[in-house]
Amino acid sequence: MSRPALEVADIFRDHGPAWRQVHAGHVSLDQLKVMSAIERCRTAALGGHVARCEDCAYTTIAYNSCRNRHCPKCQGAAAKQWLADREAELLPVPYYHVVFTLPAAIADIAYQNKAVLYDLLFKVSAETMLTIAEDPKHLGARIGITSVLHTWGSALTHHPHVHMIVPGGGISLDGQRWVSCRPSFFLPMRVLSRLFRRLFLQKLIATHQAGRLSFFGDHAHLAEAQSFTTYLAPLRKVEWLVYAKRPFGGPEAVLAYLSRYTHRVAIANSRLIACDRRGVTFKWKDYRIQGRDRYKQMTLGTFEFIRRFHVLPKGLHRIGHYGLFAKGSCADNIARARELLATSNSQSEPTSAAADYSKLSCPCCGGRMIVIEVFARGTTPRHQPTAPNLIRIDSS
Repeated sequence: MSRPALEVADIFRDHGPAWRQVHAGHVSLDQLKVMSAIERCRTAALGGHVARCEDCAYTTIAYNSCRNRHCPKCQGAAAKQWLADREAELLPVPYYHVVFTLPAAIADIAYQNKAVLYDLLFKVSAETMLTIAEDPKHLGARIGITSVLHTWGSALTHHPHVHMIVPGGGISLDGQRWVSCRPSFFLPMRVLSRLFRRLFLQKLIATHQAGRLSFFGDHAHLAEAQSFTTYLAPLRKVEWLVYAKRPFGGPEAVLAYLSRYTHRVAIANSRLIACDRRGVTFKWKDYRIQGRDRYKQMTLGTFEFIRRFHVLPKGLHRIGHYGLFAKGSCADNIARARELLATSNSQSEPTSAAADYSKLSCPCCGGRMIVIEVFARGTTPRHQPTAPNLIRIDSS
């Protein structure tokens, strides 16, 4: 694969020292380590190996990779291995894609408290899904969730949100059957949004009371309890963005999607166009616009571009597994789900016939036809068909 004309590493090497000097004292150790790793990746600084052809003596040099999770050049192998592990866990059911996004006012707090707020986003969004799914009024089942944290938008703005990949159903609360969701409908988004808002604000206030949040700059006054309560008040009245995308076409489509999202970094080298006196020009996607016009170009000052390169706090994983997919019990839960799915498929008849009957009218009176019995393969129904001319219609 040919090397891109411009890489993030080039920008860091050319302008990183000056940026670090200007922002000395305000750059975290994690940021410094990430920049150093990306600058040194696949250079002589990390060593490498020389390979030579035994026949023609052709010689080539390959330099070692930094393997940092923020490096645009080091995610391919990690993503491939992760996907191979996940392939064994896929279930033969439709999968849904649900996104939880923090409001801008909460995102501002998260920018100053990344480790605490990102962890809260992970846990509260998962708790929301699991709670509503277990409610008998909705699905009444235990579900599995794979969550992927993204903290940036296409324009490199701070935009913390979680992408969830969820099978279309779960194991019943008594563990005896597989419960499928309705076709093309997983869970009610408004119900999820309201619970997400309530739980997140509750836990955020508790976190503030425990003294785990830090504030500076324009938000320094939020350290006071009353100011913090006043700041959060409007957020109790607005809708928090929770939405579901179309269900995936099948397990293969899930893997194809995950390969694009799980190990994505803030910006890929392929999106970079130029770095010159004007700054760094790159491609971005405006999701507010539909069609080809959503693909645009943006130019940021070089220092601003470096500032917007997102670095996750040390120790925070950007992929989480919850419910049936939680570590420790995942293998057993998946095996049980497959067993229940196999039993369900072997015992149930296709529902298309019943669905078709719901659209038919009675040939005698024109009334709506309803299904009164479902019988399995090889069995005889208890009810027998009646000829229309033998049915007496009382006209009184």
